[in-house]
Amino acid sequence: MTNFAKTNVPVEFPLKAERAYSDIFDEIEVDVIYQGPDGGEWRVPAFWAGDNIFRVRFAAPSPGRYSYRSICSNPDDAGLHGQTGEIVVEPYEGPGDLFQHGRLRVAESRRTLEHADGTPFLWMGDTWWMGLVKRFDWPDGVRSLVADRVAKGFNLIQIVAGPLPDFDAEDATWHPQQANEAGWPWEKDWTRINPRFYDLADLRIAYLVENGLVPCIVGMWGFYLPLMGVRKAKQHWRNLVARYGAYPVIWCAAGEVKMPTYSRHRIPGAWESEGAALAEGWTEVTRCIRECDPYHNPVTAHPTGSASSRDMLLDETLLDIDMLQTGHSGHYSLRPSAELVNAAVARHPRMPVVNGEACYEGIMGGSWQEVQRFLFWTSMTSGAAGHTYGAQGIWAMSSRDEPFAGSTMSWGDTFWQDAMHLPGSAHVGLGRRFFERYPWWLFEPRLEPEVEKLGRISAFATGIPGTVAIFYLPASCTEPALAGVKGARVSIEPGVTYIASFFNPRTGAEIEIGLVKSDADGKWPVPRMPSMEDWILVLEDREALARIA
Repeated sequence: MTNFAKTNVPVEFPLKAERAYSDIFDEIEVDVIYQGPDGGEWRVPAFWAGDNIFRVRFAAPSPGRYSYRSICSNPDDAGLHGQTGEIVVEPYEGPGDLFQHGRLRVAESRRTLEHADGTPFLWMGDTWWMGLVKRFDWPDGVRSLVADRVAKGFNLIQIVAGPLPDFDAEDATWHPQQANEAGWPWEKDWTRINPRFYDLADLRIAYLVENGLVPCIVGMWGFYLPLMGVRKAKQHWRNLVARYGAYPVIWCAAGEVKMPTYSRHRIPGAWESEGAALAEGWTEVTRCIRECDPYHNPVTAHPTGSASSRDMLLDETLLDIDMLQTGHSGHYSLRPSAELVNAAVARHPRMPVVNGEACYEGIMGGSWQEVQRFLFWTSMTSGAAGHTYGAQGIWAMSSRDEPFAGSTMSWGDTFWQDAMHLPGSAHVGLGRRFFERYPWWLFEPRLEPEVEKLGRISAFATGIPGTVAIFYLPASCTEPALAGVKGARVSIEPGVTYIASFFNPRTGAEIEIGLVKSDADGKWPVPRMPSMEDWILVLEDREALARIA
C-alpha cells in the first residue's frame, strides 16, 4: 500500500486484528516502524480505535519515500503484525505555520524554544485545562475562542487530555462535567481507554494545530495516579503519544504532580507521604513518555504549589522545559512570582523557563489586567522563554449553558464566553508582538546594580548589550516604578548611541523620548513616565539592530 503525505502533516491508516481477544486494549500493543530516505527510523505506537481496529499516525520531517512495517506483541495476528507499505512525502506548501516550521525543540542556548527549521518560538500560552469537555461546544464555541486567541497573538494552549483538576479523585472521577459527548476518557474503574472520547478530542487538537496553536497536552491531574496505578497511567500516555505525537505538541506529564486529592489535604502527613509516592510514580510515567515518543516532543510537568517542575520528579533530566506555578493571590503574588522566575532562570544546567500557571484574570474577583501585564513583562525581562496567561471561567470552561461545578469552592462565576474578552488577554498578546520586533531569543537579563540597590526585585530589564535595552516600569499600584524612584539611573555602554522611547503595553502606542546622553559615570537618569500606569522604556541603537537583522 502506498500513501501520500506532506512534510510535518500527520498521515493515518488503520490496522485490523484477525484474532479474537477478550480485552484487546489490555492484551495487545502495536507499533509501526518507519524508515526514511536518509536512513532515519521511527518506532511509532499505534492507538486502539475501538472494536478490533488500531490506527497509526505518522508525520515525516522531510520529503522522500518512507517504508513501514507493523509489529504486534502477538506476532501470530497477521492483521496487526507484518503489514508493510510506503509513504511518498512532498514538501508542505500550505498556510499553516506549524506545518511549515515543524515541531518544537530546545534551542542551542538552552534558554528558549525553536522549531525544527530553527525559527524561534516565543511561548504565549492560554489555559484551557478543561477544553475537551462538552460544555465547551464544538465546533462553534471552539472556533470562536480559537479565532479570538489567534487574533490577539497567542500561539499555545495548555489543555488536559484525561481526568481533570478541581474534581476530587475519590468521589468525582466520573462526574458528568468530566465527560464530553462520548463519555469519560476511560471506562469506569479504569478498565480501558474510551476511544470515542478521543475521537472527539482529535477534532479540537487538530483544529488548534491547523490554526497555529501548539497544544501543550497535560496527561491528567496527578492525584489520579494512586487510583489508576502506574501501569494504567503508562497505557494512558501511550494512547496520547500515539494519537497526538505526530503533531507539533508539548507533553506535560501531569498537573499538580505531587498534590494529594482534595479530600486528603487535611489528613496529617498526606502531603509528605503521598507527595513522595506521586513523585516516584510520575517519574516512572514520564520516563515512559520519553521512551515511546519517536518524535522527541519537548516534555515538562506542572508543579504543585508555588514551585518549579524541576522539583517534582526524581530525575529532572526527563524534562526539557521548567514550568512554574506561582500563586493566585493577586497583588500578594507578584513579588513571589518574580522571585521564582528569577531563581528558575538562574538554575543550572540551563532549561527554558515558563510560568505556566499564575494569577488567572478575574480569579476571586481580582488579578485584573495590571496583574496580567506585570506577570508577563517581569517574566520576559527576567529571561523566561515565554509566559502562560489564564482567565477565570476559561480554564474550567464554565458556560452560560452549563456553569462549572466541580468539587472545590468556586473561584468565580464568570463564563468563558465573557472571560475571553477580558483586557489582559489582549495586553499580553501585545507583549508577545512587541518582543518579536527584535531578535528576542538573543536577549539576556540586564543587570543594573544601582537599580537593584533601591529595594526592587530586579531591574526588570533585558536586551542585547550595545544594541537594545528593554525596561519594564511597573504601575505604581504593583511595585515601585523605576521612573518614580528618586535618583534611579541605568548604565549606558561606552560609545553606544541609543534612541529612547516609551511603549504603552495597554495600547501599543509609542512615545519617542530622543537621544540618550549618559553622565560622567556612564549612567542615564530614567525619565518620568507619561503616567503612573506601567510603561516599557526602550533604548535602541538602530544601526546595531539593523546589522543583526
